[in-house]
Amino acid sequence: MPHEIAIKKAVLKNLRRLPEEVQERFEHLVFVLRQSGPTGPHIFQNYGKLGKNEYHCHLTHHYVACWRHEKGTITIEVYYAGSREIAPY
Repeated sequence: MPHEIAIKKAVLKNLRRLPEEVQERFEHLVFVLRQSGPTGPHIFQNYGKLGKNEYHCHLTHHYVACWRHEKGTITIEVYYAGSREIAPY
């Protein structure tokens, strides 16, 4: 069963300001998350766990995405996409 993806409004707003390549990689990340779940994007650069229920990966060298998933649910929340210099980890 596919997962539901919840993307915070701040992420959507910030995505519009990012380069097109980063936006396309983010769309691919969302597709992979929807199909494979929170641990599916292991093919992405620097994919890893941040904490008990939080994960991240690099979209490019300068941009990252972070998401969380509570066990027992099918919802994955993407709470950050942007510069890795100010990423919340």
